[in-house]
Amino acid sequence: MAGFANDFKTTYWPETRALILLALPICGAQLAQAGMSVVDVMMTGRYNATSLAAVSVGASLWMPLMLFITGTLMGLTPIVAHLLGGKRNDDIRPAVHQGLWVALVLGIIAAILLRTSIMPIFEWMDVPHHVAQESAAYLSAVAFGMPGIALFQALRAFSDGINHTRPSLWISLVGLAVNIPANYLLIYGGDGLVDLFGNAVPDTLQQLPALGAFGCGIATALSMWTMTLAMMLYTRRGRAYQGIALWKRFTPPQLAGIKELVVVGMPIGVAIFVEVTLFTLIALFIASFGEVTVGAHQIALSFTSILFMLPLSLSMALTVRVGNTLGQHRRQLASHVAWNGIVVSVLIAAFNSLLLWVTAKPVIALYTSNPQIQALAFSIIALAVIFQLSDSLQVNLAGALRGYKDTRIVMVITVLSYWIVGLGGGHWLGTHGVNGLTEPLGVHGYWIGLIAGLSTAALLLGWRLKWISQQE
Repeated sequence: MAGFANDFKTTYWPETRALILLALPICGAQLAQAGMSVVDVMMTGRYNATSLAAVSVGASLWMPLMLFITGTLMGLTPIVAHLLGGKRNDDIRPAVHQGLWVALVLGIIAAILLRTSIMPIFEWMDVPHHVAQESAAYLSAVAFGMPGIALFQALRAFSDGINHTRPSLWISLVGLAVNIPANYLLIYGGDGLVDLFGNAVPDTLQQLPALGAFGCGIATALSMWTMTLAMMLYTRRGRAYQGIALWKRFTPPQLAGIKELVVVGMPIGVAIFVEVTLFTLIALFIASFGEVTVGAHQIALSFTSILFMLPLSLSMALTVRVGNTLGQHRRQLASHVAWNGIVVSVLIAAFNSLLLWVTAKPVIALYTSNPQIQALAFSIIALAVIFQLSDSLQVNLAGALRGYKDTRIVMVITVLSYWIVGLGGGHWLGTHGVNGLTEPLGVHGYWIGLIAGLSTAALLLGWRLKWISQQE
């Protein structure tokens, strides 16, 4: 017992502490960025139902694009972490510059897609014409910010890779601070200012038009570019970056550097895109079950998504810690770092499960007063309590493997587990039941499918990490 206590104090606790200190600012940044979406929905919802629908439909298109870009650029984090661990600081600058070139190209492509390819998608989705028109205007404004948010994500991946995660937190809060007043001014126009401040508002501001969803899109783009410019300024002047001199001389595009980032990062982007589309498709499939079911599903998903931020942030920090250690050519220590992080993820899963169960009823009551929706949402959350362990495990096992730059296998496992086991199994259970033994399980079948998919991913990723961590 004394030996274990000594090992914990000298070996496990220092690594756990370092991991948590890295993860907490990442978690704060994730929550701040998620807060922007919440603000958009709340403020357009108070304007009118059409604008709310336009923003909701539009976000379902640009958010997966942004997450794919973010995932691809996350490949820069283990690359930088390896270089930092190996004390190859002179190689970090050109590697980051290649990331910025990739970010710029991806951001421009996303902007072009959002401006030119939206109406056919809306027609295929049978979106009402007036909602489609306003959503297209919203997306045309958001498109202007896509290159900016792509550049921000590349700089954030670089900063995370050198163990400096706090700037992304503070700058995400700056983005949120810009988003709220810009939304108010552009969505509600001069009338909104008069309602808030009365006759103290100057006449010129009272004449500002209310732009609704289009104004929300402009505010979102402004927030994106504000975060980007702030991150550029900070990485130029911050003391933590002085040894790298990121902005001293810009490196032109280099095929080898771009190829390394694409090889490492693209599978991450695909894996994240697969996860996002899993939940999008489930929402579409259950739409036919009625308003009560859809409302209960969205409440349970919203609540669990917030709690997921902590294991997700731990996963991103674990990528950095494993990458740093491998850059030092200390594979045995890297294995210790990885598995120590997995143990921490289990503890976080236990905490999330307890928190979900204890707070479920009062939190659901904040979302709705409808007793039918409350009862169904509580039964769904009871299933969500079960998959906290597999969800936390799979995301952190993937994070550790990304530290090894082992991303293609993670992508394959994710696609098989999420779409075949999770979505396919969930759809079968939801619409057919269990081989005639039970009635169709409805929304519960889809959530049981999620449990099966996440558990399959956790088992396969655990096998992969065990194999790769034993290689010399």
